[in-house]
Amino acid sequence: MFTASRYKRRQGKIARQATFVALAVAVAIGAWRLNSYALSEWGRYGTPLVVLIVGLWASFRVVNIPRFADFLISVEAEMNKVSWPSRGELYRASVVVIVVIFFLAATLFMYDIVLKWLLGHVLGLGS
Repeated sequence: MFTASRYKRRQGKIARQATFVALAVAVAIGAWRLNSYALSEWGRYGTPLVVLIVGLWASFRVVNIPRFADFLISVEAEMNKVSWPSRGELYRASVVVIVVIFFLAATLFMYDIVLKWLLGHVLGLGS
């Protein structure tokens, strides 16, 4: 955990970099939010800075732990096998999803209207 070496440095670069950036952003936001809880000047600036430095180092080390790095390498290998849709296919699929969502919303709205009418007029429970 305390070495600066990188495990299989040439493999899984994109997945490792994306994971590191996500962890680094989470640590940076946490360190930034930490300064509002400090009571002294050192606590206001020093503590978040220490948390940021330690968090960035820990993020770097986490993506280089052999077991986790092997996982990220295999994730990137699998992502390279995916056949991504073309722009036209993506557009058509998105339109289908949006139309189905609106259709289901309209259907549920009609069910709501019918149930309200049934409860209100037929059973006498509504206002």
